[in-house]
Amino acid sequence: MAFSAMHFFICNIFISVIIGIILLARRTFLKNSPPRLKYSLWFVLPVLMAAPFLKLKMPGFLQLLGKFFNIKNVLNTSKNSGIQTDTGHYLSGGNGWINDFTISQADSLLPVLDIILACIWISGILVMAWFFTRGAIKLYHLKQSALPLQNQQVYNLYLACLNEAGIKRKIPVFSTAFLKSPVLSGFIRPQIYLPIHLISEYNATDMRFMLLHELQHYKHKDLLFNVIMNIAGIVYWFNPFVWLAIKEIRTDREIACDTSVLQMLNKDDYLNYGNTLINFAEKISFAPFPFTTGISGNMAQIKKRIINIAAYSPLSFRKKLQNIIIYIIISAAILSSAPALSIKASSNDYYDFKEDRNNISYINLNHKFNGYTGSFVLYDTNAGIWKIYNMDNAATRISPASTFKIYSALNALETGIIKPGHTQISWNGEIHYYNTWNKDQTLKPAMQNSVTWYFQELDKKAGLSSIKKFIQKTGYGNQDVTGDASSYWMDSSLKISPIEQVEMLIKLYNNEFNFSPENLALVKDAICLYSGSNGSFYGKTGTLEAGSKNISGWFTGFIEKPGNTYFFATNIQGENHTTGPAATELTFSILSDLNIWNKE
Repeated sequence: MAFSAMHFFICNIFISVIIGIILLARRTFLKNSPPRLKYSLWFVLPVLMAAPFLKLKMPGFLQLLGKFFNIKNVLNTSKNSGIQTDTGHYLSGGNGWINDFTISQADSLLPVLDIILACIWISGILVMAWFFTRGAIKLYHLKQSALPLQNQQVYNLYLACLNEAGIKRKIPVFSTAFLKSPVLSGFIRPQIYLPIHLISEYNATDMRFMLLHELQHYKHKDLLFNVIMNIAGIVYWFNPFVWLAIKEIRTDREIACDTSVLQMLNKDDYLNYGNTLINFAEKISFAPFPFTTGISGNMAQIKKRIINIAAYSPLSFRKKLQNIIIYIIISAAILSSAPALSIKASSNDYYDFKEDRNNISYINLNHKFNGYTGSFVLYDTNAGIWKIYNMDNAATRISPASTFKIYSALNALETGIIKPGHTQISWNGEIHYYNTWNKDQTLKPAMQNSVTWYFQELDKKAGLSSIKKFIQKTGYGNQDVTGDASSYWMDSSLKISPIEQVEMLIKLYNNEFNFSPENLALVKDAICLYSGSNGSFYGKTGTLEAGSKNISGWFTGFIEKPGNTYFFATNIQGENHTTGPAATELTFSILSDLNIWNKE
């Protein structure tokens, strides 16, 4: 499941909404909460911002949310699919051939648009990275020119501040002529840099407050979060809501740090601390370098900080507990939505298979899938055991390709478009590449030769309304039937995972949908590939093509043996030559190794 620039940009809408929710929560539910708690609410944001790049499994109650950010659902009405069908392959003795033909599809504009957006996005990242690199280089030169603090009076005050803040580590302190206000730099090897003019104009009260402020930044690991949000600013350079959030985070961070200092002071010192900010407002309003923290800020931020200092009063234990509970509820609610942004959740393309409710045996078939990505799923009816290779791929939904023809035929039978003994549809005379297509067709040869026009005709006669009802009744895959009745199952909206393929076959086999037994028997006969004394083998292949390359191959079916029935689905994916027949050969090899079926 590849990263999509389009999906990423759609996720930004959601992230922008979440930023708005955080801003609203801070000013309503957490209005009177401790500044440190209010600042901590921002910690959920990096998790959400990382989600579009990760594969996170979405909780069941949030799967519906993922649909709202489904870029393929947004665009597939304009997606133009051509004919895609299934190449001849001899599967087994007995009944002979099952065919899996492919015809090239029309290229979609989606990949081109995705590439354009990705190029713009990466270009912006490079520009932003250049600006931040310049800042980092300037900071490096400042560090190179800085000298260890020589003023013993200031250093003794610094040691007293360390003790007052309860910090045992002696953080190196340097003096420099290239700063207007103190800064803390380096979250791995922290260092404090003091401007020479503050040292030469030494005021014990002001210097103490500034040092305590920087030490609170160190104590609460503010540098680490600052680095994370600066990186987020580079990656999300185009999103104004992210930059608004970064601006608010800086203000909240300094207010939280001011409050942490106030908690250490006597009540009589609150006014003096505020006066330090006021007296040095012009000097310390110079913004620090990227990836550093300091007492500085712009005039608007300092105004908010002074108001906070003026209004500061310690909260009661009950009020603190109340705010903590509200904070936990809001944070949990926001974080629970993160999987809706992930690659795995995009397009609702991940099936929530209840692993804890099923008896699963994970098998290693890396040596079999050499050169392919994909999965193999087998259900042993008697043992009640699932054997699964590559759970992640096995639960990922993709186009069913021609494997859906099983269900297209069944829907046509159930709606009376064709009937047992009367399944013929006349050829319209259009010449197709495959000679077996160029004649009138009945269900069984149409299924075995994968005659796409035959099943497209069935779907056209049934109509989208009938197809949607059938899909919803059976719960097939993502149940998304969008667009044209002749192409919805050919790399369009309808998708299904290998696990769901097996589950569907089990339900059909047991007739859990109460279909006509005669109709089921007819479809079952159409996909029968072999029948003999050792059992019967049923299956259908499918090949997905994009840009004249075969990129996905299916083989799904079931095996009836004396005393047991096995259901299976194999899917393989690759850059080319990845077909239904290739998936079939792989399946037979796996079944042979499992001592379930030996190809004759």
